[in-house]
Amino acid sequence: MIAHLQGKLVEKTPTDVVIDCNGVGYQVNISLHTYSLLPESDFIKLFTFLQVKEDAHTLFGFFEKSEREIFKLLLSVSGIGASTARTMLSSLHPKQIINAIASGDVGTIQSIKGIGSKTAQRVILDLKEKMLKLYDIDEVSISQSNTNRDEALSALEVLGFVRKASEKVIEKILKEDPAATVESIIKQALKNL
Repeated sequence: MIAHLQGKLVEKTPTDVVIDCNGVGYQVNISLHTYSLLPESDFIKLFTFLQVKEDAHTLFGFFEKSEREIFKLLLSVSGIGASTARTMLSSLHPKQIINAIASGDVGTIQSIKGIGSKTAQRVILDLKEKMLKLYDIDEVSISQSNTNRDEALSALEVLGFVRKASEKVIEKILKEDPAATVESIIKQALKNL
């Protein structure tokens, strides 16, 4: 098993990179999340996961160890392959995936391209307990923040603001203050919209 690669970044695209390690170029598949975290320097280190199949050996790279762990957990779910897991990590921030699974938010998981309602439910059913244990999450705080988020979002929609823009602003507010009340979320969002 190749645990990590450290070397010179030779090529970089949103879906893969080539890392030169002492004259050997490794092509590594990455998520958009990892792509966004790659430094501007030539020298990088990626945590990796090697998938071995009959017809291919595919290397996946992650800037953060926690993203690699989420990727492995997603692969353990029946119906989720490496490309779907990578799409999930490209569509949502790893923390959003953790929160969605831990809180049983089928809608968020289902919003990812290629995941239907049954697969989303299976992901939550298979991984909820593992996420709660691994990341030491309190179920009460998750459901509370999701409720506050949803209430603030619907209030902003009633006020005539576009849902997509409102969601971005609310996510930013909750990232800074996860325990924000509905009122404070709305007040801060109104200042930023």
